[in-house]
Amino acid sequence: TATTEIYTLSLHDALPICLAHADDICTLIYTGGTTGKPKGVIHTHRVQVTMVMSELCDWDWPEEVRFLAMTPITHAAGAMIVAVMAKAGCFVMSKGFDPQRFFELVERHRITCTFLVPTMIYVLLDHPGIEQADCSSLKTVIYGASPMAPARLIEGMRRWGPVFMQLYGQSEAPNCVTSLRKSEHDPIHHPERLASCGLPTTAVQLALLDEEGREVALGEVGEICVRGPLVMTGYWAKPEETAKALRGDWLHTGDLARRDEAGYLYIVDRSKDMIITGGFNVFPREVEDVLTKHPNVAAAAVIGVPDPKWGEAVKAIVVLKPGAKVSEEALIALVREAKGAVQAPKSIDFIDQLPVTGLGKPDKKALRSRYWGGKERAVN
Repeated sequence: TATTEIYTLSLHDALPICLAHADDICTLIYTGGTTGKPKGVIHTHRVQVTMVMSELCDWDWPEEVRFLAMTPITHAAGAMIVAVMAKAGCFVMSKGFDPQRFFELVERHRITCTFLVPTMIYVLLDHPGIEQADCSSLKTVIYGASPMAPARLIEGMRRWGPVFMQLYGQSEAPNCVTSLRKSEHDPIHHPERLASCGLPTTAVQLALLDEEGREVALGEVGEICVRGPLVMTGYWAKPEETAKALRGDWLHTGDLARRDEAGYLYIVDRSKDMIITGGFNVFPREVEDVLTKHPNVAAAAVIGVPDPKWGEAVKAIVVLKPGAKVSEEALIALVREAKGAVQAPKSIDFIDQLPVTGLGKPDKKALRSRYWGGKERAVN
């Protein structure tokens, strides 16, 4: 027969010895795979504690936290559970994302805080159920994982108020590389900052470096590189990729950005997504932001496709809002006027819905494969 032993501790007894150390492996998280095969990221207890402390310190939390998770808890949303519990909050989970169910859960549980990727926000804003939905309890909508179009962000603020807070991070430095707080979403006095990912958090030291590992001048594009207790130990069983990612004592994120005079960072794109057309660099994010300013455009993805003259040609894949119409020529002219002929798409395809990864990010790898013979284009 099994026996149960009950232990009690008095105030005079020694506490049990903790055998875990700060630099012991705590979790193995797999990357989203948007630019290649998913890799196992090794995190220690130190990383997890740093992440939670930064979430508590650098983020905007409502006074009463009722958190709704509709993205996989294996990534960003799940990494918020401890912070929610530390705020004496409750954590509501739903399997999969459905816009009508989102509205129902927010109203039923009086949800005050949630995490959404931009594509989910676009779907919610375009859903007919939003007109009857009671989202008055929402105080904080955390968004991240991919860039959000400023035009659609303004649309969301008009609908729900000043509730939006952005996080920027990646599996290798989870959730807390930068943040753009609610008060910094100011479409009147600082509309340009709606395209920013914010300021570095207390968890990292951040620099924009060139290919030689030198910091770039103010306003120039460089790779976001970070170091500190938030950074991974490495990739599981991938020593060469670990050495490449952590070269020069920095984590190289693969994201390209500019910094303004106030210190705010503006991600221009993933280094692997940059298009080289006729010898000129085109950052898809900048073209996408122009396209989504059109009132009939719900979402856009810009990629490079094979071209015998230019090497790569700029192509836009556009999703229109329900019942809306706009011509290919009108959208090309919109970009040409705003950004110039080099950035203007050579062609535009209209589709019903952008493909997304399991984490809800636009899957540009899937989009490009349609135009590169089923293979991912070669990148440096």
